[in-house]
Amino acid sequence: MQIESAPIKDQFGRILKDLRISVIDQCNFRCTYCMPKEIFGEDYVFLSEKELLSFEEILRLAKVFAHLGVEKIRITGGEPLMRRNLEELIAELSEIPGIKDIALTTNAVFLPKKAKKLKDAGLKRVNISLDAIEDDVFKEINGKGVVARPVLKGIEAAKEAGLGIKINMVVKQGMNDSQILPMARYFKGKDIILRFIEFMDVGNHNGWDFKNVISKKDIIRTIDKEMPIEPAEENYYGEVASRYRYKDGGGEIGVISSVTDSFCGTCTRIRLSADGKLYTCLFASDGFDIREKMRHDELSDIELEQEMRSLWGRRKDRYSEERSEQKQRNRKKIEMSYIGG
Repeated sequence: MQIESAPIKDQFGRILKDLRISVIDQCNFRCTYCMPKEIFGEDYVFLSEKELLSFEEILRLAKVFAHLGVEKIRITGGEPLMRRNLEELIAELSEIPGIKDIALTTNAVFLPKKAKKLKDAGLKRVNISLDAIEDDVFKEINGKGVVARPVLKGIEAAKEAGLGIKINMVVKQGMNDSQILPMARYFKGKDIILRFIEFMDVGNHNGWDFKNVISKKDIIRTIDKEMPIEPAEENYYGEVASRYRYKDGGGEIGVISSVTDSFCGTCTRIRLSADGKLYTCLFASDGFDIREKMRHDELSDIELEQEMRSLWGRRKDRYSEERSEQKQRNRKKIEMSYIGG
């Protein structure tokens, strides 16, 4: 890099700090709110290997973003552990100057074989998706008849490897609202943060309806009745989860409430899809095709950085706020399994 790095701000003064990289659009689950099997069936055509960004391309972009102020990287999918040799990519990412934290979002099924390798490569944390602790409920959600035990084994493997762990539970009325208390009971006192996520209207096929949203207030009220909790201060600027701690010292929980309590105003994230498109919002309709510019326009690193500065500088996304203002009806959105969470 030959030009000086400086924090870049979008149209609302938000600084770029976080890069989320989807490495694959495939997943071994078919969760009803993300990749329903009626849409993502046996004949669904996923991205070919040629269409995916190579590790070399991902690393080049990550270095450019680090020079622009990105400090945290999260690897997502699909299920990212379906990408072969992922630990090799993480090892390279961990060597980039300025990158302070690398995390992974996963359903944990492959962690018993991968957790130690990932930790040794430089991975610091995992966010593990688990939407129910009771098998009959979880089997219905994941669309593959998988019980909770393989995920719990993955959690154990991550803990043994020394990885930080957060559990993500998407809460939907009629799907798994019965699991709020069982999940809280199970993880309380285990030094693992359980985060409840309001059912979001990501993508176009998950049948989202506001009436199916269990609000942050309702989630907190449900837990507080049995296990008293109190608000805790945020760990850092732009943290997406509202934190609460158990009054008896049994740890903490979080609630991600982009539906009823928008946090667009502090969003510092940009997302890179598995096939090389950049999205400045989780709820975006279109992406910026950086893969084609890299492969065919043969841009220098300086030119790539200028493209990124321009893209972020034009950014004025605030979908969750506009949703609450009733301005986003019938808008087509990118699928979560394609862009990552």
